[in-house]
Amino acid sequence: MSEQRSNGHSVSRLSVHIVWSTKYRYHVLKGDIQNRCRSLLIQICDAEDVQILKGVI
Repeated sequence: MSEQRSNGHSVSRLSVHIVWSTKYRYHVLKGDIQNRCRSLLIQICDAEDVQILKGVI
């Protein structure tokens, strides 16, 4: 993935920080659910050409 995205009107560099947490920060993703969620996120990012810089589940 290149550092910059461009179209006919603009050039941009997009950076996003996503955090998902429960109300009281309970650990709800455990065991098989944790592994499946991680693999789905990786597959989606690969399909959308998104680069994961750092990830923790």
